[in-house]
Amino acid sequence: MHEAVPAIAACGVSPVVRIPDNQGYMVKRALDSGAHAVLVPLLYTVEDAKRLVLSAKFPPHGFRGFGSPFPQERFDPSMGAAEYLQQANDSILTIVQIETREALENVDAIAAVPGIDVLFVGPFDLGNNIGHPILDGTMHDDLKAAITKVLKAANAAGKKAGIFCSNGDQGKIFADQGFHMISAATDIYILQGGVMGALATAKGTGPAPKLTGPYGK
Repeated sequence: MHEAVPAIAACGVSPVVRIPDNQGYMVKRALDSGAHAVLVPLLYTVEDAKRLVLSAKFPPHGFRGFGSPFPQERFDPSMGAAEYLQQANDSILTIVQIETREALENVDAIAAVPGIDVLFVGPFDLGNNIGHPILDGTMHDDLKAAITKVLKAANAAGKKAGIFCSNGDQGKIFADQGFHMISAATDIYILQGGVMGALATAKGTGPAPKLTGPYGK
């Protein structure tokens, strides 16, 4: 992480770090490495969301400790520690994954928590948790309704909504629905598609077959 974050930031792209779960020391480690946003899975309740915000914010809005020499440079090489301290609470995004039945039931209250910036849908885990796993690339109508519920909760609270997609076709569908943050591809599908495309060109057999990803287009 301490190698990947500065490499990403040096390209003019905001590094987003997904941590394993909602533990304060993990939030601090990600942010102290210079992440511009922290993505946190496995939330269940409003209390979980409030605890996350406390971990991600400097006082008076939280209890994040100050002292790492790295994060300010990941925003701007000329930024000093004092300037970073003054702007970090407003600049860093706190993103929560909505992927459990409990989080879905509490999604409106979670969205309303000050300091939560983005609700991010994990469609596979959410489908599993509500009893409608994605099978053979097909989403159950109840899962589609759950995803729409998350989007509406984010919009109602003046927050942003994101979702995981495995390819651009899926991304376009959810972008048209109004999602703001979209995982438009995964490394395995990009690599697979690139190799298949190069092989098809070398064989003279035309374009590579289109990759649909794990849940349809």
